[in-house]
Amino acid sequence: MRRQIIGALVSVMAVFSCAGAAAQESGYDVFNPIAKYLAMGDADKLSAWFSDNLEVTIFSDSNDSSRNQACQIMKSFFRSYTPRSFEITHKAGRSNMKYALGTLNAGGEMFVVTIFVGYNEKSYRIQHLKIERLN
Repeated sequence: MRRQIIGALVSVMAVFSCAGAAAQESGYDVFNPIAKYLAMGDADKLSAWFSDNLEVTIFSDSNDSSRNQACQIMKSFFRSYTPRSFEITHKAGRSNMKYALGTLNAGGEMFVVTIFVGYNEKSYRIQHLKIERLN
């Protein structure tokens, strides 16, 4: 009897742990780490979220870039405009494509940042990152 109870408890715990993992996965917000690295001005960690090829637009200069090129573009931007804070103001999308708008306070100026992510193979990756001065 005791073994049956322990067996039943183990089964119930397994069901709840699987349900919890699924809930965490579906509740995961890809923009949380991206926002953190934008606020920190950490181009290396941000680039881990880049697609192999992506579009980076800084002001009106748009570049189709490799992940490494995009990382260098962001390093250059962060050298010129040291980030103080970044806040996401709007998010939308579907299951395989999402975007976020945010406000970046950097180098004494305010910028609007648009981030488009797409689902590739098993994770979301940034496909387009756009930074514009807030007028």
